[in-house]
Amino acid sequence: MSGRIQAPRGTYDVLPDAADARAALEATARRVLEGSGYRRIESPTFEHTELFSRGVGESTDIVQKEMYTFDDGGERSVTLRPEGTAPICRAYFEHGMHKLPQPVKLWYLSSFFRKEKPQAGRHRQFWQIGAEALGCDDPAVDAETILLLATLLEQFEVGGLRLRLGSLGTLAARTAYREELQAYLREHAAELSDEVRARIDLNPLRAFDSDHEATQTVMRGAPLLLDRLDADDAEHFAAVRDLLDAASVPYEVDPTLVRGMDYYTRTVFEFTSDRLGAQSGVAGGGRYDGLVEQLGGPPTPGCGWAAGIERILLAGPELPVAPPPVDLYVAFDAPAQRTAAFAVAAEARDARLNAQMELAGRSRKGQLKQADRLGARYVAIVSDTGTVLKDMQAGEQQDLDAGAVVTRILRERGMR
Repeated sequence: MSGRIQAPRGTYDVLPDAADARAALEATARRVLEGSGYRRIESPTFEHTELFSRGVGESTDIVQKEMYTFDDGGERSVTLRPEGTAPICRAYFEHGMHKLPQPVKLWYLSSFFRKEKPQAGRHRQFWQIGAEALGCDDPAVDAETILLLATLLEQFEVGGLRLRLGSLGTLAARTAYREELQAYLREHAAELSDEVRARIDLNPLRAFDSDHEATQTVMRGAPLLLDRLDADDAEHFAAVRDLLDAASVPYEVDPTLVRGMDYYTRTVFEFTSDRLGAQSGVAGGGRYDGLVEQLGGPPTPGCGWAAGIERILLAGPELPVAPPPVDLYVAFDAPAQRTAAFAVAAEARDARLNAQMELAGRSRKGQLKQADRLGARYVAIVSDTGTVLKDMQAGEQQDLDAGAVVTRILRERGMR
């Protein structure tokens, strides 16, 4: 095969300017989440396939169509993680975190993989910030996770935000509703899209997400799960709304809101941005009280969310991220001075100064231009007659030995 090699379709390179913006997002997430008691966790890039087939659900699009699954060479099926909640739940009980004071609050920033049609903000390899609170079923956990996500999106300056809020009830309540919805869909099967009709038995709630016009017309008359919550579920949902009202978090109750994973129970939510067009979802999540037990752990309530890094960057302003300041740029006139210049730069770094040295063979004039482009505070010019230290801010310079450059800079900056 000849020709230039490019990145696979649906993947992309994170270039330096974009990496700076992502680092700023990570720093903000760390400050907000860790300030509220969440601690960083990272799961493996690939997991046993069963973790997702059991946890996310055999009937979901993720498991049926979107996972990258392969044999690990030992006749074991493994999958590149398509989402973050199931791996965190596995780690929770595998490492005995259920024995810690509850709730255990965790956050992550990881890459995920799905076979999706690539488009703006939707890639086959993508990054998410996520947060999970395990071990407590109090409605305040739901409200706190939503509030923290709203705070992050506000601080990321994501525009045109809308919070949709709903409840799916418990698994038992949803089973009865599911049968009612299936009966309704079968009555209108001729009007539904082929895709919705094909999954009436497996995943009827996904019919609410269809963009097929005739299906949408049918769904406007469909029974709603929110109207069929039992007393405990309705009380839980009301408490979540009261807490969000107390924190002045605006939301819209959406009785048709469903999520793409089977593990959700009770509270579900999604943040969208009108800056993203049709693919408007920025972040979302909900409660998943049966997931840990379903994966083989003890009965454990849980609630969490994930926010797409690519979506946040598309929906927010361009983040002006300044590169680290350059304290010292070391220049030299000829190859004979390279070793001395290298030693000056190394000493500066040992003293915790940000130092760079000439590597491109520029002339002295070119090196001074490069130092100016970098915004270097000091420039040390090493020559066969000695060393000149230029203060680029004050416009002053002085002659001194190469070994005295770092000491002089530290003294002038009051660091020694």
